[in-house]
Amino acid sequence: MKKFLMDLRRNYGVRRGPTERNYQVDLLVVLRMRSGENKKTKGLNMKKLPLFTVALTGLVAVSLRAGPAVEYKQVAPPPPPLYGVGFYGAIDMGANIYQNRGGDQTFTNDNPNSPFFGSTLDVSPKNDPGFFGGIKLGYVFGTGWIRPTVEGDFFYNGFRGGADFTLDEAFTPCPGCPTELSTHQRNVTTWINTGAFLANFILRFAPGDGRFQPYFGAGVGGYYAESAGVEVTDPITGRVPINTGGGRNHADLAFDVVAGSDYFFNPQWSAFIEYKYLNYQSTQIDTDRNRALGQQLLGAGVRFFFH
Repeated sequence: MKKFLMDLRRNYGVRRGPTERNYQVDLLVVLRMRSGENKKTKGLNMKKLPLFTVALTGLVAVSLRAGPAVEYKQVAPPPPPLYGVGFYGAIDMGANIYQNRGGDQTFTNDNPNSPFFGSTLDVSPKNDPGFFGGIKLGYVFGTGWIRPTVEGDFFYNGFRGGADFTLDEAFTPCPGCPTELSTHQRNVTTWINTGAFLANFILRFAPGDGRFQPYFGAGVGGYYAESAGVEVTDPITGRVPINTGGGRNHADLAFDVVAGSDYFFNPQWSAFIEYKYLNYQSTQIDTDRNRALGQQLLGAGVRFFFH
């Protein structure tokens, strides 16, 4: 008991009284002091509890506001570009490299009653290169590797015609007279200007990624031709004895066969080369010879697709 009171006095400043009653009084004071400390501690704990509750409530609210977990879906890559589909327009130009005007021909006067009996005329047609240029409008059906196409082809086609003539003349002025032999040469040149209008059906092929697209097709239509005149030249002297300022015109059927290839820089623009066999018919001229004019055209151009 004494040790307990000494500890109280040392720890809580309890003074020793003259009697045991004082110790009892001091003990009550100490117990009350201890009780006050416990109340203060309890008050501090009660204050900490609301702060903890607020923090926990905030965490729960944030979790609820975040919503359910996000599901990430794999996005499919964009489809590859489509080259050469739909409507298109094009411009092209090139050379009319050859016109099949027939081979060399020889005409002989075999009438024995003619004073020119035995004379011959050699005709060598000219097949000089010409020029063509025009526009195309068309539509490509489908997106597969085989694509049917319809196309309108409108172009100017000009070339130089004519022939070289050599006349080996045999002239007998009278019966029994000696025959006089002579040779005459002339070059005849004419300029032919034509316009062709053709409707073509074409099959295009788009292998791989479709950047390279070969094609072939054929078509039918018409043409209008006009001769700009005839020039006759003496090949020895260079003299031009005949030069007409105008000529005749003619309109008739035409057909063609085409083959070529496009290379696409992007889905809308391409460059192409094209071969064209072009045939001009002459159905309105009744002769015993083939009047059709076959031509070989080779050109290049650019094409634009409206998509």
